[in-house]
Amino acid sequence: MFRTILLRREDGCFEARATELEEVALPDGDILLGVHYSTLNYKDALAITDRGPVVRAWPMVPGIDGAGEVLESAHPDFRPGDLVVLNGWGVGEVHWGCLAQKARLKGDWLVKLPAGFSTRQAMAVGTAGYTAMLCVQALEAHGVRPADGPVLVTGATGGVGSVAVMLLARLGYEVAALTGKADAGAYLQILGAREVLERGEFAQPGKPLQKERWAAVIDTAGSHTLANACAQVRYGGAVAACGLAQGMDFPATVAPFILRGVTLHGIDSVYAPLARRQQAWQRLGRDLDVAGLEQIVTEISLAQTLTAAQDIMAGRHRGRFVVDVNR
Repeated sequence: MFRTILLRREDGCFEARATELEEVALPDGDILLGVHYSTLNYKDALAITDRGPVVRAWPMVPGIDGAGEVLESAHPDFRPGDLVVLNGWGVGEVHWGCLAQKARLKGDWLVKLPAGFSTRQAMAVGTAGYTAMLCVQALEAHGVRPADGPVLVTGATGGVGSVAVMLLARLGYEVAALTGKADAGAYLQILGAREVLERGEFAQPGKPLQKERWAAVIDTAGSHTLANACAQVRYGGAVAACGLAQGMDFPATVAPFILRGVTLHGIDSVYAPLARRQQAWQRLGRDLDVAGLEQIVTEISLAQTLTAAQDIMAGRHRGRFVVDVNR
């Protein structure tokens, strides 16, 4: 038996609860993982609170991230005892995830635990930090450098935003952090933000072209926030879009793209190929202040994810939830 969070939908009724299951209930896969830690991401919160169409197969174990030890392997690249990290691949959506003490997964989805990380630290990074690094890499590949000017991070107190602020500041960029939390200024400045902006001015419809302010943007919000951010990017700048916290819509015009040469980079962390994942994790090991992650982490138990998911959806949490699935 193992403990897990289980989501069910039967006869139109939704249920999310902590329970125990037998190992035989696990889906197919060539790796049996003993999960040490998972996380609670925005997508997990959507699934657990039934606020969005995240889950596409029922019943479902949520948890798009996991880190732990290989217990059994039929995959040539892994042996029992290997420590590994999982991010994405539809886990927690169409395949049972890692908010559980055990998970059966495909070895092709796994990355060996990067040097310098414990399994707990890897989950403090999680999909949020890995996505933040993909965004930074996209801006670097575009040619954005610290000398080019400030970089705006929207949704800066969230998981992706918090790590993005930390990474950019450590790499020498001047960071402006956008947030809707009035009391978050000190937190964001500790992470490395030089300027903290209130999201109200971005959350409403704005002009197609606005004053040029940012060399680049990392956006986690979508909707009007993304549209206004694009309208404020300097000539030749770039925007890395990776989230939809405000909405999936994009009520913008082509003006920033055809009059200022702005480039919009879409960032997908779910199905990114293995080589890109490995490179991102290597960079995280080099460029992220791993010890400093503790200032953005709240550790919770498996059962506490049910209430923590409500906190995420209500905007009451900042930083990262790390889930110790064994307590």
